[in-house]
Amino acid sequence: MGSENETGNILPPMDLLSLTCDELAAALHRHYGKGLFHARALYHAFFRHGREDFRAIPELEASPVLATALHRDLRAGLPPLVARHKEGGLQKFVSRLADGQEVESVLIPMRTHVTVCVSSQAGCRQGCRFCQTGTLGLARHLTASEIVAQVVSARRLAGVPIRNAVFMGMGEPLDNLDAVARAIRVISDPHGLAIPLRYITVSTAGLADGIARLAALNFPRLNLAISLNAPNDAIRSALMPVNRIHSMASLRQALAAFPLHGREAILVAYVLIRGINDHESHAGELARYLRPLRVRVNLIPLNPLPGSPFAPPAEDQVERFRAVLVGEGVFVRKRGTAGQSVMAACGQLGRLQKHRGKPTAMDHPPRPDQA
Repeated sequence: MGSENETGNILPPMDLLSLTCDELAAALHRHYGKGLFHARALYHAFFRHGREDFRAIPELEASPVLATALHRDLRAGLPPLVARHKEGGLQKFVSRLADGQEVESVLIPMRTHVTVCVSSQAGCRQGCRFCQTGTLGLARHLTASEIVAQVVSARRLAGVPIRNAVFMGMGEPLDNLDAVARAIRVISDPHGLAIPLRYITVSTAGLADGIARLAALNFPRLNLAISLNAPNDAIRSALMPVNRIHSMASLRQALAAFPLHGREAILVAYVLIRGINDHESHAGELARYLRPLRVRVNLIPLNPLPGSPFAPPAEDQVERFRAVLVGEGVFVRKRGTAGQSVMAACGQLGRLQKHRGKPTAMDHPPRPDQA
């Protein structure tokens, strides 16, 4: 329920985590007669400096009544973190949402920057056989606010700005495109988290119609990744049920129509599974499938899952597969396996059991002045 303003009108609650700075400015003008100056002050204070008590913002010191009203009417709380697991500099953190659902995100330190891998759903309905999240089924979509909160939490944990955001965590982003699109607008807002669109990647298991919808949103320079994992329909349908609805032919058609700028390319993730999709003949078939497209291929040896019948190929087989692709003129690189020990690697999210009890103070993302 909202609160009353000076005229007695009921104000709807404003969720800062789901508003761009311009949208916040419009809301402030509508409800309080204020505008962009105050919106930018609030945006900077929360997204860049971690302040959640808006009464302490210097730009509002001269307006204590407004500061109190904003503190009351503007929601900007983060879900508590109930677990953090580290492997070297990599961190997996688990957020508990208001309804008790838990989602996992991964903070990945790179040589020159920091990347966050965010979730778009609690669970996933796609059911890919080599993916831990796929075994959970779909509990629900995340809201834009819950998605943005993961990036804010990651920034506070890292203690530095996040350069890259990848929608490669739990869930299928194109199955929740409205919320994902709104989250992208917020995390790319230059007055807040300010992650440029060229450093944001949306990954899909292969929803051809979703790729077309994403393209229609006209995000300039947004990156697209496809989790392909097979050279033909027979293997892909056995591994990924989505292929029974969106065949590889329809998927390639959607990928070919996706707008690319300059030297940009679509990122193709290919999980190598021993004896299933890792033979040199599969590599040749994959190269022929990709030939009409501008792509970069990431080879990912399967990250093992407890109880799974699948296993990664031997290193020499990975190299033979890679060599075939290189010989066919495909840009390809092998991805590492960081995060396996804490179930934070590709395909492993969703393994942790429900965390009991209340989070401790250290489990909450520290504000920048506490980091």
